[in-house]
Amino acid sequence: MLGRDSVRSLAPIMILLTFIVIILGGIIRIYDAGESCPDWPKCFGTWGFDISEEDQGIWYEENPNEIDSRGSSHRYTTFQIFTEWIHRFVAGVILGPLVLFNRWLASREGRSSEVKFASTVAVIMIIIQGMIGWLTVRMDNENWSGVIHLGNALLFTLSLIWVWVAAMKEEGKLINLFRLDEKYNSKWKARLFWMSFGTLITLFSGTFVSTTPGANLSCGVNGLFDSWPLCNGYFAERVENIVDHSQMIHRWFVVFMQIALFWLSYKIWEETSESNSDGNLRFWIWSSTGVYFTNILMGAFYVLSWTLDNGHIEILSLIHLLFAATSFLLLATASLLLTLNTKKEMKYSASKT
Repeated sequence: MLGRDSVRSLAPIMILLTFIVIILGGIIRIYDAGESCPDWPKCFGTWGFDISEEDQGIWYEENPNEIDSRGSSHRYTTFQIFTEWIHRFVAGVILGPLVLFNRWLASREGRSSEVKFASTVAVIMIIIQGMIGWLTVRMDNENWSGVIHLGNALLFTLSLIWVWVAAMKEEGKLINLFRLDEKYNSKWKARLFWMSFGTLITLFSGTFVSTTPGANLSCGVNGLFDSWPLCNGYFAERVENIVDHSQMIHRWFVVFMQIALFWLSYKIWEETSESNSDGNLRFWIWSSTGVYFTNILMGAFYVLSWTLDNGHIEILSLIHLLFAATSFLLLATASLLLTLNTKKEMKYSASKT
């Protein structure tokens, strides 16, 4: 039986599923399975994933225009195909219908205009995500398409957080951690927006490195100091080719953003200490800073994990991605909460006049 709190209860489930989809996308990348379903929404013309090498060859002969960058002779394992298949299944068969159902629930329950609008935005975002997924397949997983795919997935996650917060506010059940002092709105809303944007750009640059062949080797594999934290023994080299220097550019972004996050953490500590206010906003900023710094170490472990026999330990790359996504979402959620506070203030001021 559906209750009045159905939207509020469903939102965190959708957020969790979205994070699972992002994890699955990372697994696809580290197992080199990005083109293991060359068509969309089907997979080698079927709705399943158990496609033999012989059947793959037959399908390529019948669909020569679908041959990917690896050539018609390349064959994918059942596991590789399954990773792409389950990614699509969770996103398209489970998450997508849940988002549509959530929007229907918002209308059925007579929810506030904010809940309905946030739910509508989530529907639009997941439709766009499906279109980007199709484009990614058509473009044979070009690095830029992977960057757009991940970026929209994070913005979609943020829209679901909005749905959750709006539903909790309407019911008067907002979690204390989501309550931010409105006195921070004027100054900190802009700061957090630009910091969120900066972490997103840094995440994009890292995704570009991880999805561009050879880019993760562009700083060399000579171990501590020479390959990390230096790049081929240098802190900075003249950039002549974006791809060849993409890892070094990514590291510049990382260093700049970590310094900015440390500064932000100090400023919020200074302000909350002086005013003796609650530490909710400080929690969001410090958590993001801590996750971001830990992720720098994770990136170092990945670079230094390279061996001649096995290459890099790719699971570290997946963890690196998830930490980066988490750091962004922490900052972006705080920015969203302050923005919603501002809207509430504007609505109140309008009603007074």
